[in-house]
Amino acid sequence: MAKQPTPLMPHATATWLIDNTALGFSQIAEFCGLHILEVQAMADDLASSKYTGRDPVHSGELTQEEIERGQQDASYTLKMQKAPIEVTRTKGPRYTPVSKRQDKPDGIAWILRNHPEVSDAQIGKLIGTTRNTIGAIRERSHWNIQNIQAKDPVTLGLCSQRELDAVVAKAAKNIKTEDGEEDPVAIDTGSDRERLIQELRAEREAQTKAAGEAAQKAEAAAWLERRRAEGAAEPENPHADESGNALDSNREIDEG
Repeated sequence: MAKQPTPLMPHATATWLIDNTALGFSQIAEFCGLHILEVQAMADDLASSKYTGRDPVHSGELTQEEIERGQQDASYTLKMQKAPIEVTRTKGPRYTPVSKRQDKPDGIAWILRNHPEVSDAQIGKLIGTTRNTIGAIRERSHWNIQNIQAKDPVTLGLCSQRELDAVVAKAAKNIKTEDGEEDPVAIDTGSDRERLIQELRAEREAQTKAAGEAAQKAEAAAWLERRRAEGAAEPENPHADESGNALDSNREIDEG
């Protein structure tokens, strides 16, 4: 039999059940997923932390009828009526516990030293920090730079080994391969922008070159057309005219 889910806030729910019902400690412990001694310590006010009670009836995790069944039968196992919805974080910066935030600079320094190919944006998303902080650590202008020591962010608990490996692998695709060719699939935003500018510049140069060649062709065609027109206007046999002129001169001499 599959184990049923526990309440969203087990300790707060246990506190409410202790204060507002006559359920046994074992019933409360089993329903909340706690040890019976922990529940007993909460009931005796011996627990180190005090919790504000959370009503499982109001949240829909239990019904009043289910609580009454448990109160009537000490061996009855309370059944979860509505399992809490698991909250997953998919967007936004990574949340880091307060106790771990002071370790962020050490983790950032480790990545900058051991994986310089990882971009600031990737570091910020992995560690949950800002580009200003990353830049200050890289330039050694951070206010606490004297106390920053490069430490593995996985060891510090800032990220998992799988997450770090994924970021490093993705960054490796953005750098040049051994044969000097860039991977056309994974190029960062800056490279995409630079490549677009180069393509636009090349397209503009090609258009300018094509327009120049077209103008040269048009000019050559016009020149050739003028030459043809001039050739058509000239006599077909200029020697015939000269001969004719010579004959006219001889005729005038004879007549004289």
